[in-house]
Amino acid sequence: MAVTSGSTVILTTEPLAEFTVKAVVTGVVLGMVFGAANAYLGLRVGMTVSASIPAAVMTVAVFKLLRRQGTILEANISQTIGSASTALATGTIFTVPALFLWGIIPPYLQIVALCFLGGLLGVSAMIPLRRLLIVQAHDELPYPEGTACAEVLRATAAGASGSEWIFRGMAVGAAVKLALSLAFLLPTTLTVALPAILPRAQLAVELAPALLGVGFILGYRQSAVCVSGSLISSLVLIPLIAWLGAGLATPLYPETHRLIAQMSVDDIWGRYVRYIGAGAVATAGILTVMRGLPTMGGAFVAVARGMRRRGAGAATTAVDTDRDLPGIFIIGGIVTVVAVAALVPGVFAGHMGPLPRAICAAGVGVFGLLFVTVAARIVGIIGVSSQPTSGVALVTLLGVASVFAAAGWTDPSARAAVLTVGTIVAIAASKAGDISQDLKTGFLVGATPARQQFGQLIGAAFACWAVAATVLLLGTAYGFGTKELPAPQATLMKTIIEGVLSGALPWGLVLSGGGLAIGAMLCGVSGLAFAIGVYLPLSTMAALYVGGCVRGAVEYRRPTRGPAQSDPGVLAASGLVAGEGLAGILVAGLVAANIAPKSMAPMLRGLPGELAAVVVVLAVCYFLYRGGRTSIIP
Repeated sequence: MAVTSGSTVILTTEPLAEFTVKAVVTGVVLGMVFGAANAYLGLRVGMTVSASIPAAVMTVAVFKLLRRQGTILEANISQTIGSASTALATGTIFTVPALFLWGIIPPYLQIVALCFLGGLLGVSAMIPLRRLLIVQAHDELPYPEGTACAEVLRATAAGASGSEWIFRGMAVGAAVKLALSLAFLLPTTLTVALPAILPRAQLAVELAPALLGVGFILGYRQSAVCVSGSLISSLVLIPLIAWLGAGLATPLYPETHRLIAQMSVDDIWGRYVRYIGAGAVATAGILTVMRGLPTMGGAFVAVARGMRRRGAGAATTAVDTDRDLPGIFIIGGIVTVVAVAALVPGVFAGHMGPLPRAICAAGVGVFGLLFVTVAARIVGIIGVSSQPTSGVALVTLLGVASVFAAAGWTDPSARAAVLTVGTIVAIAASKAGDISQDLKTGFLVGATPARQQFGQLIGAAFACWAVAATVLLLGTAYGFGTKELPAPQATLMKTIIEGVLSGALPWGLVLSGGGLAIGAMLCGVSGLAFAIGVYLPLSTMAALYVGGCVRGAVEYRRPTRGPAQSDPGVLAASGLVAGEGLAGILVAGLVAANIAPKSMAPMLRGLPGELAAVVVVLAVCYFLYRGGRTSIIP
């Protein structure tokens, strides 16, 4: 058995419990919790957060609560299983809500099948990359979340405190969400119009603990990049369109009925700025993937060389800490995904014949294997939270949609089928990034890779049901593309598919957004973060920025600290995300069952309500600040 000292792996002869019932059950439960919470968060803000470190901390806390002291390897298996849900949520919420926007309600089992097939493809295709990326490139590829999670596991296993902050965060996030959505005590958004300065311009911030928590996790710089995109939309693009269109006597394309002078802020965003934001996100995503092309080629060459050497190496590999699942699982998993996609009707959305279904299956195989390799390599440098999943989905959709358009398949069934190809590929790529981080953690703490890989598959097999149920429940209760659940990435995918298949995109607006994204990237900031800001309302991004400011204040007061993800402040922020997400799902269930109303006027309105909302925001910020200022986990 292997233990670690710092980042050095040391072999010992003392066996430690690892793949136990309590580790598996705890991981499955945590995976379903974080899968549902991340699905809710992604539908609100277009991004998800890694569940690895929160799952690791909660695992140790649960073991202590049950008075069943676990080993570090049991905690590692539990967090590996628990974190598997993040990838499923990411790929699903980026694509499936677009079906709802087309008026297609996918069957529950279809969403479950798409989630599981994507997870199986990602795990299977990642296994042969482990030795190349995790072991041989140990010094070159840090895998930041995986390394930080290993430190957290070592600290919590040694009895370090700090785990209570995630539970406090869950309580705070759930309490605020329930007060807003069931008691309707306060307004959910604070808005200040600036009509005397700029036409249709306004400043806004949303009262949402989860968004404050995400901003804290992202940090000051990343949240500032996000809000800068929204400021451009709210204070530049919308006022500029309103000013230029005020004197027009005819509607301005793509609007065909109303004059710009008759449009509200939301109308201008929906008819014009939305396409600019879509162009920005699409351009940033595609360019991010293109920048990874050299890495992609090098990874494939390394994989090919590694596979040729694998036969000789496998015969001498008897140590548990270097044992993967057998090759038959790798081949069987990939073949199963492609065969089921090609031969089983109903996997892809829409009604298709054998030939279109075969092309969709080929798209899954080609783009899936391609982007699994890319994702596994890229996250080793930038981390799983920054991997370009939306870019992966966009490239896949553009590729398959182009083939469909050339073949003349442009009906609603065709675009639904193209979308669900992107679902499987996006989940597979996201899954590869997630399991790469987990395998890095396992490498540092002396875990068995084969057990982690099998654990990831178990996590996907259970979490797919929770993620699918969350998407269906939220779509039924609120609908997507609404203020409550804008589902920004899925709306973008819908726009792109419609444009490719119909040729009716307002390319002037789309290319303008592309220019904004390119300008941001030339300035050295994250193009995707900036583009998401252009695409989402200022109220959402402003809440992220407030959370980022709190993180900046914490780091200013204490500049020397360990890895960001291992401090109680980030655990408190993760708790806010999980707490609001679970409460939001509860509220959606009550709304869908007609037990609770979807919306009502808040009890406190006007200045008293706004002041009370400001107090709540400040209280949540102080909670995050206190968590960040708590002694870091050693």
